[in-house]
Order: sequence, then C-alpha cells, then structure tokens
Amino acid sequence: MHSEGISVSVSDEAPGTEAAIPGATPQAAPARGRGPVVAALMMGMALAALDGTIVSTAVPQIVGDLGGFAVFSWLFSGYLLAVTVTLPVYGKLSDTFGRKPVLIAGVIVFLAGSVLCAFAWNMAALIAFRIVQGLGGGALQGTVQTIAADLYPLKERPKIQAKLSTVWAVSAVAGPALGGLLATYADWRWIFLINVPVGAIALYLVTRHFTEPARPKPAIRPRIDWAGALCVFATGALLLTALVQGGVAWPWLSAPSLALLAGSAALAAVTVYVERRAAEPVIPGWVWRRRTIAAVNLALGGLGLLMVAPTVFLPTYAQSVLGLNPTAAGFVLSAMTLSWPLSAAFSSRVYTRIGFRNSAITGIALAALILAAFPLLPFPGQAWQPALLMLLLGGALGLFQLPLIVGVQSTVGWAERGTTTASVLFCRQVGQSVGAALFGAIANATLAARLAHAPVPGLPGDLDSVSHALQHPASLTADAADYLRRAVASAVGHVYIGAAIAAVLSLLVLLLLAPRRFPVLAEHSKDQHP
Repeated sequence: MHSEGISVSVSDEAPGTEAAIPGATPQAAPARGRGPVVAALMMGMALAALDGTIVSTAVPQIVGDLGGFAVFSWLFSGYLLAVTVTLPVYGKLSDTFGRKPVLIAGVIVFLAGSVLCAFAWNMAALIAFRIVQGLGGGALQGTVQTIAADLYPLKERPKIQAKLSTVWAVSAVAGPALGGLLATYADWRWIFLINVPVGAIALYLVTRHFTEPARPKPAIRPRIDWAGALCVFATGALLLTALVQGGVAWPWLSAPSLALLAGSAALAAVTVYVERRAAEPVIPGWVWRRRTIAAVNLALGGLGLLMVAPTVFLPTYAQSVLGLNPTAAGFVLSAMTLSWPLSAAFSSRVYTRIGFRNSAITGIALAALILAAFPLLPFPGQAWQPALLMLLLGGALGLFQLPLIVGVQSTVGWAERGTTTASVLFCRQVGQSVGAALFGAIANATLAARLAHAPVPGLPGDLDSVSHALQHPASLTADAADYLRRAVASAVGHVYIGAAIAAVLSLLVLLLLAPRRFPVLAEHSKDQHP
C-alpha cells in the first residue's frame, strides 16, 4: 500500500508524500514568545471545557434554591444552542477582523454571562444568562482552536492540540468534583464566579502577549453579513431546539416538534438564498465544495453523533446496571478522557508516516469495533470491563480526530482557517445534538418495549418512573429489579450499536469522499499572512 506523508516547503520540516500546494500557512508568534499565549489558550479552553461538567453536579442545589425542576435541562440546552449557532459567525469574523479581537470579545461576554448567572434570582433568569455565556463560549471554542493552528507549524501542531485535549480530559475529571465541593461547602453561585479570575488572567495574557502580524489593508472595506448571521442563528436555534426538546418536553410527532422542524427547514432555505447573494457570506459555499473540508465536516459530525453513547448513557449504565455510585461511574467514563490526549499526542507519528486520511480511517475503524463490542459485555459484569473499552475507545478517537483537524487546518491559509475550523466544530456540535435526540429515542423505545412485555410484576408503569425505581431498588422485588437492570443494559447496548453504525458512516465518508492525500499548503515562515 502506498504510504502518505507530509510535504511542506520549510527546510526543517520532515519530508513526505502528502500533496503540498504553494501558499503560506502563517504562524502568529515566534516560538520563543508562544508560552504566555498558549497558557491563555488553555485557560480559555478550560472555561468552555469545565462549563458543562461543573454545572451538572450542582443541579440539585440550584433547583432547590431557585425551583424550576421542569425546565432545568435548559441550563445545558440553552448554552449548547448558543455555542453551536454562533460558531460559524465567529469563525468568519476571526478571518475578517483577526483572531485577537474575537477572542477578547468572547472571553468578556463569557465572563459577563458568568457573573450574571451567579446573581440569577430565578430559573428563567439563570437560563437566559447561560445563553449569554454560550454566546461567549462559541468564540472561545472556535477561536482558540484557530489560534492554536496559527501559532504552530504543521509538524508541531500535535503539541498544542494534545495540550488542549488534556484540558478537556482534566476538566472531565475535575469538573464534577469541583462543582460538588463548591455546591456542598460554599454555594452553587461560586461555580460561575470561579470563572472570573481564570478569564481575567487569560484576558491579560492575550492582550499583553498575543500580537497578530500586520495584514495588508484590503482594497474594499470588509462587510459583515449580518443578514446571513441572523439566518444561521435562527435556523440553528429552531433545529437544535427541536432535537434537544423533542421526545422530552413534548412527543416527537406533536405540533411543537413538527412546527420547529418545518420552521428550521424553511429558514435553512432562506439562509442558502441569503448566503449565495452575500458578498462575504458567514458560511461560504467553498466549505462544502472542497472535498477535504466537506469530508472532515461530515466525518466529525459522525464523531459528535457517536460520542453521545459514552458521555450520556455510560454513566446511567454504570450506576443502574453495575450499581456504582456517581463518583465511581464518572471514573469509568474518565478512562476515555485519559487515553484520548495521549493518543492524540502520539498520532503525529502515525500520520507523518501514513497520512491524515489513513490515520483517521484506522482510528474510526477501531472505534467502530470497540463500540460494537460493548453490548457483548457480560451482565452485570465488573466496572473494569466498560472502563477498559472506554480506555481503548479514547485511544482510537484520538487517532481519528486530531489528524482530521490538523489536516483540514493545513489545507487552508490564514484568511480561511477560522471559517474552516468553525465549520468543523459546528458539524461536530450538530452531530452531538442529533445523537442525543436519536439515541434518546432508541433507548426510550427499548425500555418501553421491555416494560410492555415484562414477564414479572411490580415494574414501573412508565419511563418517567424508571430512574426513580432504579435509585430506590428496595421498592422493587428482586426479580423486578433484575429485569429492570437487564432492560437498561439492553437499551444502552442498542445505543452503542447505533454509535458503532455512526462510526461506520464516518469511515465510509473518509473512504468515499475524502481525498487520498490532503492538499496541504506549503508553509513559509517569513510570510506571516497569505
């Protein structure tokens, strides 16, 4: 089999056979000045990474103080909506006006939302302020990844990506513990106020140490596509609301779901029309016309889809089937977050030998096998068994995701990198929302079927009562408790099969759509901008 490597024009790069195209992919700072900027990027990423995990453990205290149990899920859904729909907008803005102002604005908005959340007086206000946080979080996620690619040449890019992956891994483990400590021994409001000093340090480092090279003044003053941005925001908001709330707040075939889906389809058509007429569209057509970018977008959309299985359903499996407490269940999941950054750091040794596409194909093929193996675990089994699978899954996904992100960022110049990175993250976030809706429906259908045909009496009469029954097994007979645990194991197993299918779909995208060699732009260290 012909091997792919990486070819760039800088004299100190390792030679290879990856397709190289002339064109500068600049670095925004020399190596000796990158330390403070990298620290700022890691702090900015920590703000976004800690957000979900640290809030989730404090939900009982928040609901107990503010009320609003029926709508508390919007603390997460509202934030997710705001992050997802603003990613393309911030990507385009960073390409047009530079990364620094967009990152600074994002940190400021995120911190403002954090302070407002800390002083929320009821659940409605807290949800509204979480959306404000999300408006800043969209800038943090996309711009941090883009600056990371600007700072490092191709051969060093895995270093910064591994550091950012480590931030997510540490946050996944430390977030729940920190949130629980603050909610128990201080006050839940501190989980938002703790963002302020971290964000303030990041702001100081970015403002003082991050300097973007001067760009030639454009002949025509850049115009912001506000109409396109509004259309993208509205389309995404309706679609993600339908996906997040469908089957939860209302049935899938009810009037609210159908109205939201129809409205999002109509707005999508309007968005395409507006963007095709715009001089500087928020989502330019070349994002989908270029095979490499389109393939990476779809493949990482599949990653978002399959990630719902371990992140959402594995904790339920660990607690309900294995009988672990929430902390121990979190450690089962943390095995994946520990191996992922290690694999990501190692992946550069792989893709420099066999290429971006083949590395990603290897990773996602292994992930499909690992996900398909989950339903084969014995019942009830031991905690180390799913933990081992998650350890292997993290290794496979690190080998899959990082080569695709590094590869696609290396195919575009400075002026297109923000938009490209944002499109990748946007597709992954949308995939995650679709996965939550799809796999939630699969799990609910499996449980409903098992309850409807249960051979033992004394089981919960509806899905809403299942979680309560599992938390209080003394209310069930031994046979009923065992049957219910088996039903949950079966439901989670079906979700993992669905996740394996999503991995296979990503594999097919890479095999059929992605170019065999990524068209990497040659790097010129002296040319700071194309």
